[in-house]
Amino acid sequence: MIWPEPLYHAHDIFRETPMTDPKKTDLKTKILSAVQGDLAAIETALTRHLAPHFELVSQVAGHILFAGGKRFRPLLTCLAARLCGLDDPKTAEFSIIFEYLHAASLLHDDVIDEADMRRGRPVAGKVWNNAIAVLTGDFLMSRALSIAMDTGIHRILKIIADVTNNMSQGEIQQLARKGDVTLTQAEYLEVIHYKTAVLFEGACHAGGLLAGADSSRCEALSTYGYHLGIAFQMADDLLDYTQDLATLGKRAGADLREGKMTLPLIHALSRASEKDRDQMVSLVGKPDFSDGEFSELVEKLYHYEGIAYTQAQTTRHADAAKTALSGFKDGPDRELLMLLVDYAHHRQS
Repeated sequence: MIWPEPLYHAHDIFRETPMTDPKKTDLKTKILSAVQGDLAAIETALTRHLAPHFELVSQVAGHILFAGGKRFRPLLTCLAARLCGLDDPKTAEFSIIFEYLHAASLLHDDVIDEADMRRGRPVAGKVWNNAIAVLTGDFLMSRALSIAMDTGIHRILKIIADVTNNMSQGEIQQLARKGDVTLTQAEYLEVIHYKTAVLFEGACHAGGLLAGADSSRCEALSTYGYHLGIAFQMADDLLDYTQDLATLGKRAGADLREGKMTLPLIHALSRASEKDRDQMVSLVGKPDFSDGEFSELVEKLYHYEGIAYTQAQTTRHADAAKTALSGFKDGPDRELLMLLVDYAHHRQS
């Protein structure tokens, strides 16, 4: 299928969480101006490799792939490869492995979570049906594997195997602990590592492998990706309590309604009085709580420092991501990787 132009514009890369603060707007503008070429190549590759035998598969895959999104993961592969000395247009072709894996996970997650909205529009399962959404996710995973084969690098296939293995386990763990108010911070970190950070790690590591970097550099890139992924997810978890549909692409409090225990709530529950804790717990997994009930909960998250603590932890991981790049030479690609950390970090506010 040939997708009509324009499919997706580079300036839309961060449209899910608009930034009104001038400093943040300047940050976004600076990043976008530097990665225009990468984004164009990534979009072209995403379209070219989306070539199934059936038109319906293209429509469903396109519904999630071209509905917006930050292209964080393929950008990380391109930037990591250049940081290690590889400046080859073909890198964009391989970078989309991680965007396909990400899109597949979103299709599957929306079915599991019985979600209604994703990126401000109905999820694929609502437009078509859940079976078609799941099978399209499977198709995208198989396309990712096919593209990985074309790299000729065995270790990249191992990365994909590990990523899909860990993502599946993370989803199972989150599902098993849905609504479980005894979930600890350590257990939460394990879940978001497997569900989110492994893709960031894999994208960065693959960029190093494509460039032929040594093991120490690949490990540093993986460490960067891990901490960036954790910071990114923590910031996202904060947005669930602080943003609305217009900016977040889904209704605020969606995680709470689904019974997902995230760090702002976990930390606040550990500090709350018995009365307040009982009130907060009563809303976990409650699909029909009122706006007033949600506002009261958010007030308690602030009062018991669940928001502040999560912001501090996000900052800690953002700083660790930057530290992981300390062994690389200064230059435009290292600076961009640093700026991506700043962007992920500042999504929380």
